[in-house]
Amino acid sequence: MTTDPQTTAWLDQEDAHLAQVIRSSRWAVQYVGAGDRPDEPAFGYTIGLFGMGHPELVVVGLDVDTAHGVLQRAAGEVAVGRDLVPGELLTWPDWEGVLVVEVCPNPGEVLLGANRFYQRPPEYSVPAHQLAWRHVEGRFPWEPGYACGPECQPRPGTWRA
Repeated sequence: MTTDPQTTAWLDQEDAHLAQVIRSSRWAVQYVGAGDRPDEPAFGYTIGLFGMGHPELVVVGLDVDTAHGVLQRAAGEVAVGRDLVPGELLTWPDWEGVLVVEVCPNPGEVLLGANRFYQRPPEYSVPAHQLAWRHVEGRFPWEPGYACGPECQPRPGTWRA
């Protein structure tokens, strides 16, 4: 695949900026807005936790500010030594939300920026955990009566970037 010089220059600048952010802050948050198809939800993910020996973190179906806040908070816990494991509930005293840590089975289809940063092809993707959030009515996506629907927060492995 050949990339035109203008795109290559832009990608080089993006790569340099991302490297600078990760050097100074230990991780970055990448947000991807919803696509044109219903199976293309908005999502955010970390880049940099893999370098700390931890899977990257993904949230799906949240607005940019909420996704950024959740990922920054969870990544901050990883940075001070917390190992988030699948099945774990994640809460904070000053936040009403509840998250469940789940394995993201298709990170090569989701973590495009992280794989570019770590120079890994999709088939050897960095690992990731998806943080499932409880909807305002108090249910998770797998619970009966979840009002938001699958398009709101697709289950791990059922969507791709």
